[in-house]
Amino acid sequence: MKIYSLFSLLILGCFSANAQEMSATEIIRKADELLQGNSNYAEISMKIHRPKWDRSLTMKSWSKGNDFSLIYIISPAKEKGQVFLKRNNEMWNWLPSIDRTIKIPPSMMMQSWMGSDMTNDDLVNESSVIKDYDHKIVGEEILEGLECYIIELIPHEDAPVVWGKIYSWVSKTKYFALKNEYYDEDDFLVNIETLSNIKNVGDRTIPTKFTIVPVDKEDHYTEMEFVNIKFNIDIEESFFSIQNMKKIR
Repeated sequence: MKIYSLFSLLILGCFSANAQEMSATEIIRKADELLQGNSNYAEISMKIHRPKWDRSLTMKSWSKGNDFSLIYIISPAKEKGQVFLKRNNEMWNWLPSIDRTIKIPPSMMMQSWMGSDMTNDDLVNESSVIKDYDHKIVGEEILEGLECYIIELIPHEDAPVVWGKIYSWVSKTKYFALKNEYYDEDDFLVNIETLSNIKNVGDRTIPTKFTIVPVDKEDHYTEMEFVNIKFNIDIEESFFSIQNMKKIR
């Protein structure tokens, strides 16, 4: 699921400004490989909290590289069987209740995904943290006992991105982020994301729980946890097809 790349903002420092930028790009690429692999399969639980209610979802996801992902909703019963497909920069939603596949237009990419604090754009992560941003180390801080660089990510002027700026707190040695702050084009802080529950998952160690808090909405948050995840699975691009959306279970 492409949703992993949203949390792959990992950078390491060098000695000069140019060296920093080059090193940051290489570390982002390494981080993307860490959280994404060549392909992956995951079982995910999500909790959406609001002042007067809570909602839980479970899902399965498959992804291949940066361009292909598919999500199958397991629960709740009302949404069971819904499928979301990303191929390159396009996204579709299969709705079994009405036997219809809907292509999600660009105008809907900033809408909430399944009522959570994530958007459709977050889900497909159309932008690339490697290609679409300039990266700069602006400070250091210790989080969760780990020394972290504070990284500023500024999008290129013509980049197809949602955020006007991102700050990422990245472990100097573990190659994963522990905190991300997302700002809009007017430089207002929109979301704070924290990453936790660090586990060894086979051949790598990664955070397995992500919490997103919208700063302007009191007592709102979304938690997403990877219950099971496998990397570098054998899967073909043909798996990620509109036809397969109706067959997947």
